[in-house]
Amino acid sequence: MTTDILAYGEAMVEFNQRTHDPRLYLQGFGGDTSNFCIAAARQGARSGYISALGNDIFGQQLRDLWRTEQVDASHVSDDAQAATGLYFVSHDSNGHHFSYARAGSAASRYTTAQLPLQAIAEAKVLHLSGISLAISASACDAGLAAMAHARQHGVRTSLDTNLRLKLWPLERAREQMRAAFSLCDICLPSWDDVSLLTGLDERDAIVDTLLSYGIGLVAFKLGAEGCYVATPDERRLIPPYPVEAFDATGAGDCFGGALIARLVAGDDPFLAARYANVCAALSTTGYGAVAPIPSAAQVNAILASA
Repeated sequence: MTTDILAYGEAMVEFNQRTHDPRLYLQGFGGDTSNFCIAAARQGARSGYISALGNDIFGQQLRDLWRTEQVDASHVSDDAQAATGLYFVSHDSNGHHFSYARAGSAASRYTTAQLPLQAIAEAKVLHLSGISLAISASACDAGLAAMAHARQHGVRTSLDTNLRLKLWPLERAREQMRAAFSLCDICLPSWDDVSLLTGLDERDAIVDTLLSYGIGLVAFKLGAEGCYVATPDERRLIPPYPVEAFDATGAGDCFGGALIARLVAGDDPFLAARYANVCAALSTTGYGAVAPIPSAAQVNAILASA
C-alpha cells in the first residue's frame, strides 16, 4: 500500500525540562518532520518518513515510536558511523528554548543517492521543512532533488519554513529556500521565519511574494491569532481555538500534519485550516512535541460542538 504523505528530514530524541523541578527532563521524541508525520497519522492519513538514524538505542526508540504510530519507516536507513540526533527543551518566563546535539548526525549525512524515488513518485504529498535543508549541504541537495522529483511526477510538495539560524547563515538560507519555494505547492510559513527570509514585514506582501513563486496555497501560522490562508483567488483569517497552553513545542508541526492530512482527505483549504487550528491548539495542552498530539476523534468532537 502506498503512502498518502511522505516527509523528509531529521527525527530526534527529546529531553523536555519539567517545570516542577528544572533538574529533571522527560524523554520524548521530536524533529519537525517526524512530528508532522505522526500528527498526520493520528488524523487518519497514511504517512511515511524518509531519513537516516544512528545504529543506537535512540534510533531504535524512534523506530518503535513510528511502529506504534503507524508511520511507515521503511525508507529510513541506518548509519553505523553516526549517531541519532538529540535535543533539550528548557522553559522560563520567556517561553521554551532549544539546545541541540545533532552535529554530524545520521540524518545530516543523507545524500541524494539514498532517496526512495519510486515511493516519492507514488505519494500524494511530499513534505519538507527549512530544517530538512539546513542540517547539511548533502541533506539540502537531497531535499531539493526530492521536491523536483515529486513535481515531475505530479506529486504535491509541502514546505514549512522552519528557519534555524544556528544551522545555517541567513544568506544561504534565503538562497536555498528560494529554490525550495520555486518547487513548492503548499507553503506553511511562520512569521519570524518568513519575515527574515523575505525581508518583508507586512502579511499580504509576504503572501504575495510566496504566491509569486507559483505556490498554490499558503497557510500562514500566526500563533495566538490563528492562521491566514491564501490561494491565488481568496484569502481568509481562520481564528484560533482558545486553550490554556502549557508547552507549544511542536505545535506548528502538528498544524502542518493535520492540515495536509485533511487536504489529502478532500477538505478545502479553509476547512482544513480550521481543523488544523484545533489540532495544534490541543497539542499545546500537554508537554513535549509528540505525546499531546490529539487524535482525529478528539478534534472532531470539538468541531462538532462548536
